[in-house]
Amino acid sequence: MQRCFTLTLARHSRLLLRNKFASVRCHQSAAMSSLLINQPQYSWLKELGLSEDNLGVYNGSWGGSGEVVTSYCPANNEPIARVTQATMAEYEATVQKAREAWKVWADIPAPKRGEIVRQIGDALRKKITTLGSLVSLEMGKIFVEGVGEVQEYVDVCDYAVGLSRMIGGPILPSERPGHALLEQWNPVGLVGIITAFNFPVAVYGWNNAIAMTCGNVCLWKGAPTTPLTSVAVTKIVAEVLEQNNLPGAICSLTCGGADIGTAMAKDEHVDLLSFTGSTHVGKLVAMMVQERFGHLNLVVPSAVFASVGTAAVEQYLAAIEQAKQQGGTVVCGGKVMDRPGNYVEPTIITGLPHDSPIVHTETFVPILYVLKFKTEEEAFAWNNEVKQGLSSSIFTKDMGRVFRWMGPKGSDCGIVNVNIPTSGAEIGGAFGGEKHTGGGRESGSDSWKQYMRRSTCTINYSKDLPLAQGIKFE
Repeated sequence: MQRCFTLTLARHSRLLLRNKFASVRCHQSAAMSSLLINQPQYSWLKELGLSEDNLGVYNGSWGGSGEVVTSYCPANNEPIARVTQATMAEYEATVQKAREAWKVWADIPAPKRGEIVRQIGDALRKKITTLGSLVSLEMGKIFVEGVGEVQEYVDVCDYAVGLSRMIGGPILPSERPGHALLEQWNPVGLVGIITAFNFPVAVYGWNNAIAMTCGNVCLWKGAPTTPLTSVAVTKIVAEVLEQNNLPGAICSLTCGGADIGTAMAKDEHVDLLSFTGSTHVGKLVAMMVQERFGHLNLVVPSAVFASVGTAAVEQYLAAIEQAKQQGGTVVCGGKVMDRPGNYVEPTIITGLPHDSPIVHTETFVPILYVLKFKTEEEAFAWNNEVKQGLSSSIFTKDMGRVFRWMGPKGSDCGIVNVNIPTSGAEIGGAFGGEKHTGGGRESGSDSWKQYMRRSTCTINYSKDLPLAQGIKFE
């Protein structure tokens, strides 16, 4: 009787366990099916090598055992897929592998490095529509701008290919006979790249293509809210490196939050840190890098939020309320749109004094403050009195005003436009701002110099040993 009862209990236990595991599998299946990546209309995400769960560390091989984050689409607040971020141990291991990879990469002639960058550009071209769609889905910008971001990376790759045959310093006339004086440019080593959510592809592309051409290796930490884009881009780049039998750690990735960003800022093994993000975080990063006498390329175009979701909507409403309290009148827009997702109306506000606190606050939301001025000097002064200094523009047919606007008493921004909007910039010119916008430059012009160290070299090919300035020790 006891034996019979035991067998019955055992069968009942196995039945309960089977039911429990079936229930768990059912819940897991439901959770997976709720991800956008598993819905038929988003099956194209898998063409980028993405899946329900993605590893967020790459240093020649894929890994990641840190916090698991879910990426959400800001258009509808639905989950897209998950990414496992880096632990501190994985970050440190990735830095070590990147520095080992630099020993290989630095020995490759610059034109050959340019050829690899060209291949990266071609690989991005092949997936430009799909990758642009991912940017739109994960970041929230419209599709054509998502594609435009990828195109910008492609264009910078093309630019970097030409640059690979032009890097060099001048040969200077020496005051000493039998001497040659010249400048030699060499890569700094490991370039850390921290990018913001609002441009999850282009900003990395500016840095990556130029830094690689200059002979550096890169370590990327993208925004925590756009990790799928970081993973997808890295997969494309990694494939090119693999096809050329090059170490994958040349272009490493460590997805993560503030802990990884802080580690990069404090890490003496990171020879140059390029940071794009908020002014507040930029100040903290600058102090950490300066404390170790590191090199920093700081571009802080705006008070970037951690998400384009509900937090940004709340900031939008708060800014409108502050503007009203300070004497402003909403003449257009001003409302949250009644639809799924995080949509608001573009807003125009008038009646505010030029020195209103809200006018001087960069809220990073679609609000335009219209101010009336009486003189050119007044308008120029109002443009320059704010702490931000990225981009500015005037519309005029007066050629004198055009050159005054671009001159020493004109706009103090890093980007100064005439008869075009303030948004957008061509890759041939250096991108960056002044004042609280950081002062760093990326992309074109001579921005490549920031990714290199300069040595002034003197070669004595005479039989004498003369000193400069005619100094003689008697």
